[in-house]
Amino acid sequence: MPVDAQLRSLNIDVPAQPESLVKLSLLLAENDVDLHALGALISSDMALASAVLKAVNSSLYGLRGRVHSVQQAITYLGTREVAAVTFEMGLRAVFPLAPELEPIWQRASVRGLLMGRIGHALGVDPWAAHSAGLFEECGKAVLFRHATDRYRALMAKAEDDESLLMMEREAFGVGHDALGAALCETWGLVATAVASVRFHVIVNSTHELPMQLPRRAVCAISVLANVLMTDPGSLEVVAHKVAPQAELDPTLVLRGARRVQEQIEMAVAREAA
Repeated sequence: MPVDAQLRSLNIDVPAQPESLVKLSLLLAENDVDLHALGALISSDMALASAVLKAVNSSLYGLRGRVHSVQQAITYLGTREVAAVTFEMGLRAVFPLAPELEPIWQRASVRGLLMGRIGHALGVDPWAAHSAGLFEECGKAVLFRHATDRYRALMAKAEDDESLLMMEREAFGVGHDALGAALCETWGLVATAVASVRFHVIVNSTHELPMQLPRRAVCAISVLANVLMTDPGSLEVVAHKVAPQAELDPTLVLRGARRVQEQIEMAVAREAA
């Protein structure tokens, strides 16, 4: 999908999707995903496969033993989570290695996993939710790559994402929300994931979902994941506020979010033991 003409006029490069992820997207689009073909595709890129295995063997995924092959990871975790980790590694690979970006990727990993599993628990497209979580802050990496020194200064100065967004728009004419959404579109993410990335700053700040969107469940899940990562004590209040806006049952939303929270906490505790 072409990048919006207004963004092209700003001369900010939105990186193309790596060829390996293009092929992965085509495989995932099939009604009956060939698991062996999926494993072979990921394994064919040694650097990518190594990064995927390192990620799935982390405490976040809660595996009781180590996996030693991509195919084994698919068997234990399933297609979606392994594919999502592959997208995460592919996304990181198109940007420079920099300590300023590392917290973004760490949050993306946790957020994506939370959103995907909450989506699964609620019957909301878990792939859309997981990918939205992974890409939520990717617009920051786009701006960092575009003007490293200028953007590093903004990141250091900003108190929160709202203030960062204002400074981005003043300095570059565009914010990381719009750039992140453009990257999602370029990489072929579904519309609900694109919208979640586009509106995540205002949604996570106000807990008000954009009413112009016909489907708002992924945006609601973004709020839940953000709360779990930043202020879990407010989960019940926030769940009861955002769930009706997305036409979801607040009790089921709260139950699903808490179940996922417990899964992650247990996995981390096992790793620490």
